[in-house]
Amino acid sequence: MTSHRAHKPLADPERPVERAVVAGLVLATLAGLAWIVGMIYTVVQWPL
Repeated sequence: MTSHRAHKPLADPERPVERAVVAGLVLATLAGLAWIVGMIYTVVQWPL
């Protein structure tokens, strides 16, 4: 019979790699929002 082992704790949120991933996600979200706003602006300003 195998012995019971405790699960490994979750990674520390202060680790630099995780901060880089969060920063990348935030930047990607901001870039996506800027693209959407730019598309809306382009459609609104389009000469009819």
